[in-house]
Amino acid sequence: MFRKLTAITIASLFLLTAVGAVFALEKGNKRKGKYTYRKVYKACNARGEVASPVPSISPSDKTQAEWADIFENGKLDEFGCGEEWNALSETDMSDIYSYLYEHASDSPTPAKCK
Repeated sequence: MFRKLTAITIASLFLLTAVGAVFALEKGNKRKGKYTYRKVYKACNARGEVASPVPSISPSDKTQAEWADIFENGKLDEFGCGEEWNALSETDMSDIYSYLYEHASDSPTPAKCK
């Protein structure tokens, strides 16, 4: 009886921890992220740092794991436009991450065009 109760308690704690971890991850708004991502490059182009207002990196250029690595470790240098990226709020960064991650090359809905 004691073993059964212990097993149920451990399983319940594991389930609660897993559910809590899922809710702890803050997901951004991918539609807003697409808009914000493009807005960053338009501002960067207006300043003259990049030649085109269209982002040079498409979401489908990388896998979900690569996007996660870039945003978790702050490897935003390859995007260029450092001034614009530094001015973004945490919410905007979360939105852009959601957009890029959800449309990565190995996602269920990869971006088809740039």
